[in-house]
Amino acid sequence: MHLLIATHNTHKTEEIAAMLGNLATVTDLTSHPDIPPADETGTTFEENATIKALEASKATSPNTLVLSDDSGLEVDPLSGAPGVHSARYASENATDAENRAKLLQELSATSTKGKDRTARFRCCMVLAQAGKKIAAFDGAVEGLIGTTEKGQSGFGYDPLFIPKGHCETFAELSSSTKNSMSHRARALEKIVAHLKQLTSKNS
Repeated sequence: MHLLIATHNTHKTEEIAAMLGNLATVTDLTSHPDIPPADETGTTFEENATIKALEASKATSPNTLVLSDDSGLEVDPLSGAPGVHSARYASENATDAENRAKLLQELSATSTKGKDRTARFRCCMVLAQAGKKIAAFDGAVEGLIGTTEKGQSGFGYDPLFIPKGHCETFAELSSSTKNSMSHRARALEKIVAHLKQLTSKNS
């Protein structure tokens, strides 16, 4: 099975490919320079994931199965921010480092009134084909936001996010450990089960 991941983020593609293993071969939009980035105008992760999946599936062969995801960080003391704006938190073209810096700045300026720096990564994944949405699945992982960046692995907010039950950030944990518990992994587990059903029906 071949899956086109509707993203230009190669880190995200690598994570998904590693989690899918031998179930599917994976490419992404870096192999399709003719397909422009979708305009993510949704107010929820599922809306944005749907927009990306449908746009990519309309621009490719009707036989191409497209997988998109939209994910982000929800920080409780910030009323769920940055949420759907996670990738553009500091500015429209912000780097990961700039987004992390803004997050720490916002948290330091916010009185938590004794609340923990609780947060979660949330992910919604959508499958589409020939311009039609097939299914949507979500996943989340709870944790805390650290006070300083730690670790060299991962991307995005990984150096700040400490998953529940661990003392290390996602950026300090091995990729296999992170992939076993991440929000993307939990959504992808549901996708894998769905794809296996599709494969068995078509065999």
